[in-house]
Amino acid sequence: MKSVASIVENYIKTKPFLLNALSQGIINLTSLSRIIMEEKQNEFDKEVKQGAIVMSLKRLTDELDFRANHNILKVIKNIGEITVRSSLTDYTFALSETILNQQACLISEINSFSDIFYTSSRGVNETNIVVSKSVDYLVEKHFANEKQIQKLEDLASITVKLPKENIVIPGIYYYIFQCLAWEGIIINEVISTSNEFTILVSESQVETAFRVIKNLKNAS
Repeated sequence: MKSVASIVENYIKTKPFLLNALSQGIINLTSLSRIIMEEKQNEFDKEVKQGAIVMSLKRLTDELDFRANHNILKVIKNIGEITVRSSLTDYTFALSETILNQQACLISEINSFSDIFYTSSRGVNETNIVVSKSVDYLVEKHFANEKQIQKLEDLASITVKLPKENIVIPGIYYYIFQCLAWEGIIINEVISTSNEFTILVSESQVETAFRVIKNLKNAS
């Protein structure tokens, strides 16, 4: 038979927003314990009491608070520069035998332009290319014979430089993206390297997304 503590912890871990609310102390533990008892009644011992669930929630809340304050937030406060770019277009093409050659031609041509945004990523079945709107015509010229899956316009990017510790502390991306999700930010793409990541959002949401990330840094 599983312990009350393990059942409670597994329940909370499957609900990210509830996890965040618990760490901030804004959840009524008694009310939550009643919900857990109802949803997990088949896993608990028949004699389990609501008070035992409340105590498990309190211990878990303290642990969550420690993790947030002493690990994640220590990295968040050392976030480096935050760079915003607007007027971007996001293309997605199906992989093909010729697509790399076309991409090389595109890169060669845009190298002659100054202050142009360009990034790409390659998946199992797709290639993603994000460029400044001013060079859309070059993408469409070089990829005219490729299968275009999607084209998203009027996007903006937010690039965040992370401290080197981010690669050894779990939950950094989760914490940031969770806060963005709380504000209703729709992330169209995520592009990352070892110590920085870039998100693409609609231009209508970029100010809110920038404010969320900046506030995280200032409040940590």
